[in-house]
Amino acid sequence: MSQVGTRANRSTGVTRNSGGGAGAVAGSVLRYAVLAFVLLISLAPALWVIVSSFKTNAEVLGSALSIPANPSLDGYAEALTRTKFPLFFMNSAIASVGATVAAIGIFGMAAYALARYDFWGSRAIYAVLISSVFISLIPMLQPITLVIRTLGLYDTRWALILVYMVKGLPVAIFILHSYFKTIPKDLEEAAGIDGANMWQTYTRIALPLARPAVAAAGVLIFLNSWNDFLFALLLTQSENTRTLAYALRFFENQFSYDFPTLLAAIVLTLFPSVVVYVMLQEQIQKSLIGGAIRG
Repeated sequence: MSQVGTRANRSTGVTRNSGGGAGAVAGSVLRYAVLAFVLLISLAPALWVIVSSFKTNAEVLGSALSIPANPSLDGYAEALTRTKFPLFFMNSAIASVGATVAAIGIFGMAAYALARYDFWGSRAIYAVLISSVFISLIPMLQPITLVIRTLGLYDTRWALILVYMVKGLPVAIFILHSYFKTIPKDLEEAAGIDGANMWQTYTRIALPLARPAVAAAGVLIFLNSWNDFLFALLLTQSENTRTLAYALRFFENQFSYDFPTLLAAIVLTLFPSVVVYVMLQEQIQKSLIGGAIRG
């Protein structure tokens, strides 16, 4: 009887395990199906813009969802030749890269000091700097514009660099401060024993080890600066300082009935953001993993 009961229990266990395995497979299939659906609806607009930029105007108007019969680069050629696209691109690059480098360079030192030195008021200063991310920019538009005009920086690239750099303060402080906390102090103490001062310890030990955090903060600041429209509208006026995000507003009027050219301009505007993210994707993942381990 005991053997019969044991066999019955084993057969019941096998049945339960098979049922549990089927349920797990069904759950995985459902989960991947939901993720695939979310990915599809997220990428569909971008894919449509890219595909349509290779069409002719007649094809776009005839069937918005069709594949181009004869893919053409005429839209890209028109966007580059009929506008001052290279100038606008250079303005966006100078403002975005300049603000990113300045923010990482200045706020990185602040984040390191707040992470490594426990002086009076350090925690309060850190809290104030981080809480600035919750401050709305709308009430500050007039004061910012007034300050820029008073400094004589209106309608210059320096105005955009300065504003974009300040906008990146909470992001740079938060990410770099969190990552500096994960670096063992023994490395810095060993460098101090070897005769390194604070600046040498920061530039030769802490900053190189924090490359993933620097990449993550840099990408966020760059993307925020590159895609900015509001401050480019308020602080620039002439074409010599106009950025791409702001210039797209004029492209919509200029190419209102030339959809391939307009879509090609949009693709060219978004292309640098995608390239920067793809190039630094591995460093960003390392930064997130480091922060998760610290937490």
